[in-house]
Amino acid sequence: MKTAAVIFDLDGTVLDNEDEYGASFKAVLESLGGKDISEYPQVGGIGVKENWPILLEKYHLKSVKSIEELAHKTQEEYLSRLSSVTLKPGFEDFVASLREKEIKTALATSNGWWVVDEVFDKLRLDVYFDIVTTGEEVNFKKPDPDLFLVTADKLGLMPAECIVIEDAASGIEAARRAGMKSFAIARDKENAQTLKAADKIVFAYKEITINV
Repeated sequence: MKTAAVIFDLDGTVLDNEDEYGASFKAVLESLGGKDISEYPQVGGIGVKENWPILLEKYHLKSVKSIEELAHKTQEEYLSRLSSVTLKPGFEDFVASLREKEIKTALATSNGWWVVDEVFDKLRLDVYFDIVTTGEEVNFKKPDPDLFLVTADKLGLMPAECIVIEDAASGIEAARRAGMKSFAIARDKENAQTLKAADKIVFAYKEITINV
């Protein structure tokens, strides 16, 4: 079946923002009294809210704040760092190549709309996507396939007509469950080992070719 759309994850796939999210989680953890926090304490591929039960246990912390409040504070910390967030190298050229082939583009992110709206406004991302789906629109997040299936439905396409580009194992698994092929963008060879379930692993957008 011909490829009619490419569905992108946001964090770590479209945006080069691991440092900013790492610093944001670290700041909130330290505000709770956490010690010896790593530079990248977060678990990739799951939502900010889903990270917090794991992090509280990992660093042996308790908080009077709810998980929702901790997640909200983390996102506020992240948004305060948006000025240093950039697009992944090669992303703009890759989207341009898809436009030339009349392939649709969509974003599927676990983030909520309030975060997505500010990111889109500050980084002018609206020009790159035909459709956006957020975690607020589904009952289950990655590795459940709902996020990708809802996105395909919005596009008016069958799952097999869509290719997913991801940077996390949970997203690759979600694509597989949705019946979509996937490309994984790995940070390095060690990271690539966690993405072996993808149909293809690359290290940069320039390595990806989409045939219609």
